[in-house]
Amino acid sequence: MFYFYLLRTPNNTLYTGVTSNLRDRENRHNTGRGSIWTTTHHGGKIVYTETFPTLSKARLRETQVKKWSRVKKENLIKMSKVKT
Repeated sequence: MFYFYLLRTPNNTLYTGVTSNLRDRENRHNTGRGSIWTTTHHGGKIVYTETFPTLSKARLRETQVKKWSRVKKENLIKMSKVKT
């Protein structure tokens, strides 16, 4: 199982990524072992996830969402909280 995720950094920017282990990936972002981008933005918290059966499908979703405006990404996050 693979996950597409959005991570919110302390300065409120959004990072998109994929992983097979959400807890480990968030930890890596917060300890400077994730991406260079999140290291320079001081880590963050995963605020949105989607589950996929394959890495390729998760990466397709990541590519799609990366092209979205910030407003559209924020609405995705907001709508996921409404469903809960």
